[in-house]
Amino acid sequence: MVIGETISEMDLATTMTETPLAAGTVGDQAFLRIRADIIAGTLPPRQKLTLDRLKDTYGVSISTLREILNRLTTEDFVVAEGQRGFEVSPATEAGLREIADLRLLLESHALDLSFAAGDLEWEGRVVAAHHKLAAIERRLLEGDSRRTPEWIAYDWAFHNALISACGSDLLMKTHRSVFDRFLRYHMLAASFRGPAVAKDHEVLFHMALARDAKGARKMLAGHVAGGIEHVLSTGVFG
Repeated sequence: MVIGETISEMDLATTMTETPLAAGTVGDQAFLRIRADIIAGTLPPRQKLTLDRLKDTYGVSISTLREILNRLTTEDFVVAEGQRGFEVSPATEAGLREIADLRLLLESHALDLSFAAGDLEWEGRVVAAHHKLAAIERRLLEGDSRRTPEWIAYDWAFHNALISACGSDLLMKTHRSVFDRFLRYHMLAASFRGPAVAKDHEVLFHMALARDAKGARKMLAGHVAGGIEHVLSTGVFG
């Protein structure tokens, strides 16, 4: 597996940070499901996470649930309320801007490293990822909103491919976690950003092949800023 390679491009869980639980265990599957449900908004912000109810929904023991929820607090997906239990972390404009700044910081640094070190195999990953993303974006722009879940997966795969030659597993893992938290806000907004985001991706793609790290950092800053403004424009924060 190359650095940052995902498990399945067609599953929202591809964006998930690797869990410390043994791969394939019931606990691991529950961790990914709960995490994905928080990102997707199925478990909405500030919802109380009642252990008895979660036990029935996700099919794991209360002790395993506590372990999972404690793990999710380290990524700020869940808030521990002391004796009162757990709840899904709130979603606020300040939180969106903070996580966007962190994503931009990490991804910009990773772009520099990746563009400098990227080889032919890296170029192949970038080309393949952009080809799939562009194909889905064309269908979305034609009005096929059923493709949105695929777009979410391919958007992640493209950004992941761009930085996949950075040479740091820790940087990739940290970026993945931050990207997921940024993605949660877009899932709550529940809409595709349209031609602007597709154009951003096309420009980033060509800059990657040209190894234009300075231009890519500038484009990424605008790309992330556009994402913030799109989320805010939907009125998700009331």
